[in-house]
Amino acid sequence: MKREAYYSCVPQMLDHWPIKKSLTLSDVDITHPFLTLSRQQVENHIVLHMTTEQQEHLRAQGQVDFNALDDDTGEMHVMKLKWRGSYYNLIGKWGRVVRGKGLDVGQEIKIRWENGCLHFSVPQQQIVAVPPIRMVAASVVQDHWPIKKILTLSDVDTNHLFLPLPRRLVEDHILVHWTPQQQENLRKEEHVNVNARDYDTGEAYIMKFKWRGNYYNLIGKWGTIIRQKGLGVGKEIRLRWANECLFFSVPQERYVATASGMDNWPIKKALTLSDVDTNHPFLTLPGKAVEDHILFYWSQQAREQLRNDHQMNINARDDDNGDAYLMKLRWRGSYYNLIGKWGKIIRGKKLQVGMEIRLRWDNGCLFFSVSQL
Repeated sequence: MKREAYYSCVPQMLDHWPIKKSLTLSDVDITHPFLTLSRQQVENHIVLHMTTEQQEHLRAQGQVDFNALDDDTGEMHVMKLKWRGSYYNLIGKWGRVVRGKGLDVGQEIKIRWENGCLHFSVPQQQIVAVPPIRMVAASVVQDHWPIKKILTLSDVDTNHLFLPLPRRLVEDHILVHWTPQQQENLRKEEHVNVNARDYDTGEAYIMKFKWRGNYYNLIGKWGTIIRQKGLGVGKEIRLRWANECLFFSVPQERYVATASGMDNWPIKKALTLSDVDTNHPFLTLPGKAVEDHILFYWSQQAREQLRNDHQMNINARDDDNGDAYLMKLRWRGSYYNLIGKWGKIIRGKKLQVGMEIRLRWDNGCLFFSVSQL
């Protein structure tokens, strides 16, 4: 319970924004809205500058209220800082901030404390910035897809069916091709019907664009598209406007489940930010790859139990060092999470964004291996 020492630490605030963070999946998940911040940064650059009364309240209650100002828009929010032991959560109006600013994985948020208020900013030019991921060879028509987005947890949540797209990208690459009347209708009615076509299958849909201020939602048949295409976290969707129609495509497949039966590792994935986040430790795996190369070897009874209970205990083994773990495979609809000892594996193997993890099911056990960078 010795927590007083951190209040007397004097930081060197040479940077106008001493706290910077690339947003993760959990940070932009509006179903559980909170921003996770590291303990050291919060205590050195925020708590230190709070009033004595605020510091005492944080110690006693584990959380404290304060004003937070969006430096990009000038909007003020009443928010809370909640102590979680090894880290802090920023809660209160965070969900509203995520929706209002159209925040997405990979964007950088900058934070400082000044004059009794928390200031934050998210530069908009970073909208589709995502750490490099091993991809299939680039297409010769790459420039024909001006809008690209890595799908997040909320994008593939079949309980909340919409695809948020950044305002600037939509206005620069879609609305610019609309007539002034169509643009005005969108502003007045806040939503407009559009023809949409799946470039991969040729299937057509009637969908809607809904204006939400700093971003636009694509709604209508989005739930059907999630299910039919088996969309999951980490996949990339590409969009363009042509011939009065919204075309979209999802390249197959970022998580390479190899076609050759000779490959000893049929599931491969380049680790993303959320995969190596030790605050919320889980490895996200695509539904099709898991079902084709893991569940395929399970008994019918085991598969039914997974469907009913939404998770199952499994034995796992690190093929690199022989360490064994008892873990869980959790079913999330269009994808699966590997949980249990994943945080320990992240720390023990020093996993980083861009590393490739390989998996296979063999003799009732999940084997995994990580190629070092």
